[in-house]
Amino acid sequence: MERTAALWPDIERVYGWVHRAAHILGNEGGEDAAVVRRRFDGLVGAMARHGAGTGSLEEALDYFRKVARSYRPGLFHCYAVPDLPRTNNGLEQMFGSQRYHERRATGRRSASPAAVLRGEVRLIAAAATRQRPPKASDLGRVSRERWRDLRSRLEPRRRARTLRTRFRRDPDAYLATLEQRACQPALPP
Repeated sequence: MERTAALWPDIERVYGWVHRAAHILGNEGGEDAAVVRRRFDGLVGAMARHGAGTGSLEEALDYFRKVARSYRPGLFHCYAVPDLPRTNNGLEQMFGSQRYHERRATGRRSASPAAVLRGEVRLIAAAATRQRPPKASDLGRVSRERWRDLRSRLEPRRRARTLRTRFRRDPDAYLATLEQRACQPALPP
């Protein structure tokens, strides 16, 4: 205890700040995102102003501020969006569960190529279905224009995958077809 006695005041000060940051981000009072952001920014500002007197922990405090600054753009969404998990743990569990169910349904050990091709649709649909299964009336309200736009955005990925598969099956035939197309005259004779 006597050998580390000089470190305790710095540890006590920094621990208080880190504990306060955890309390603010815990948001037990259910405050608005703007209030949580303002309180957290005030605490980080106080750390910057008064952090010079933390001795050997000054470097660790600078690192904490740096990480807080890098996470800041996405740090407060969970307070503005209802039912959004506050940590990545909930999201990781949801995506891990989706991966597990997809592997189980397809029999694949690795991720399905469809997750890459249509992931933005499949993952969202799976997550929404787990929260509340859709009713027939929900499906009838879907905008056909948005559906067509989404399909047209996803189609180039599917087409590129099809072409890659054709090349892998028979590279000589695929390259011969490409060469034939490239050698065709641009204008008819």
